[in-house]
Amino acid sequence: MELKFKTEKINDMKTTNINFIGNRNIAMIFSGILMVLSIISLSTRGLQMGIDFTGGTLIEVGYQKAADLTVLRNTLDTEGFNDATVQNFGTAKDVLIRLKPHEGVSSADLSTKVLEAINKNTAEPASVRRVEFVGPQVGDDLAEDGFLALLYSTLGILIYIAWRFEWKFSTGAIIATLHDVVVTLGLFSALGLEFDLTVLAAVLALIGYSLNDTIVVYDRIRENFHLFRNTSTEEIMNISVNVTLSRTIMTSLTVILVLVSLFFLGGEIIHNFSIVLLFGVFFGTYSSIFIASPMALILGVSPEDLMIPVKEGADIDQRP
Repeated sequence: MELKFKTEKINDMKTTNINFIGNRNIAMIFSGILMVLSIISLSTRGLQMGIDFTGGTLIEVGYQKAADLTVLRNTLDTEGFNDATVQNFGTAKDVLIRLKPHEGVSSADLSTKVLEAINKNTAEPASVRRVEFVGPQVGDDLAEDGFLALLYSTLGILIYIAWRFEWKFSTGAIIATLHDVVVTLGLFSALGLEFDLTVLAAVLALIGYSLNDTIVVYDRIRENFHLFRNTSTEEIMNISVNVTLSRTIMTSLTVILVLVSLFFLGGEIIHNFSIVLLFGVFFGTYSSIFIASPMALILGVSPEDLMIPVKEGADIDQRP
């Protein structure tokens, strides 16, 4: 009678009945292929580091009217500055030009040559607002500090989840988060997009989003472990993922709508930022369903792992 009651309660809780955990092998194969391809791309092509990490020159110029970025890019390509990144900065009249270091050319000379190039065939000359130079040593320090931030945040996640849940859950969450980061960086490498401090900030935000999604599922699994003692671990995980599915989809769609708006309307300066988070939200949602929970199951998590041990003789100590 008790088992029947619990079964009915389980069925009442289910909003969908998709066998996510049962299809974990297919998901693992798919994720394994993505991870291998991403690692190959990162090993062979690497990341196209931006001026923040490689060093270089940043030139801000202004116009009286809206600038035509396509014309500016073509002009700079013709004059030999084919590595220049041109984008609006603030308004359509302000333009930011980023250049990688040129051997034998100082920052001052480089900015002068760029200004001469863009003003050569224009009736309305551009005015220089500012010129900044990022040295290679500063770029190296930023790269080192940025990737240390990634490492420390990952270790913090490991410690936090191990303390809040259990080490098997912690390992599953770390694997899922690493999966999201590696695949996203692999896509960035394969597409040849520039990796700068803005993109690094997006990767850190991606770690937080992926972790939050995973913890929501883990919370429900822990709750259901206490509710359904006579149910298998795999079924409890399936129930938990199905119950949180509507919340996960609604949250992801809301974030995606914002990111799509940023991608099309936010300007080129946050273009790559929105791309990273678009990839990250998709893979973060995917990994919280198909990677985090199945990995904990593979590691052998069970309801007993979350039970609070009862001290022997505790009932005797409570007697008057």
